[in-house]
Amino acid sequence: MIKGYEYSKGQYVLFTEEELKALNPEPTNAVEIAEFVPLDQVDPIYYEKSYYLGPDKGGDRPYRLLAEAMKQTGRAALARYVARGKDQFVLLRPFEEGLVMQQLRYSDELRPFSEVPIGAAEVKEPELKLAVQLIEQIATDEFKPEEYEDHQRMQVRALIDRKVQGEELTPAPVAQPKAQVIDLMAALKASLGNMKPQAPAAEPISLADRKPPKRSPRTTLEPAAASEAEPKRKSSKR
Repeated sequence: MIKGYEYSKGQYVLFTEEELKALNPEPTNAVEIAEFVPLDQVDPIYYEKSYYLGPDKGGDRPYRLLAEAMKQTGRAALARYVARGKDQFVLLRPFEEGLVMQQLRYSDELRPFSEVPIGAAEVKEPELKLAVQLIEQIATDEFKPEEYEDHQRMQVRALIDRKVQGEELTPAPVAQPKAQVIDLMAALKASLGNMKPQAPAAEPISLADRKPPKRSPRTTLEPAAASEAEPKRKSSKR
């Protein structure tokens, strides 16, 4: 197997294993903080993965100080962190009694929203009022993820249990969806007339622990453990 990059249609430049290893940056043992920004200025579209951060031995006090300072100012830290052969762009933000490191996407890894085709359409005031009323009817002021469950996973587990018991199962035929023209006003009024629906299923994110790889930065935080928009970059193998 050889590895390469398609720089033009059907044209590849090839690399040896030694050349690829030379491209890998040296792992750091610290998170280098570059600047602090208001947390609400970082759109979640940049979020990729989350990791719990804990203080290194003897670092409890500065760790808590940084977390509390960011909590009071409403700011998060933009930083760099080299690990697993990648120069990662990360954000540190306060979470409960500590910090979370949020791995971010670089701006050139996101496609512009202008590529999404959206036709011109008039938003009528009566429809807007009904839509706002519908939102307010099922709105809450607190996020409670524990109230959401992965129904599909529960169904799979139940199916497995039935198979373990030796039951033969026959899948039900799936009805094909039919396209239909929707009267928006009628649909909004019908929705407002219904009872409050149950929340859809959602699976809590499972965060893994990992040891951050040392660098001599301007500002560093040394954690003991760190518990899509579609990329534009393209690499190929042949």
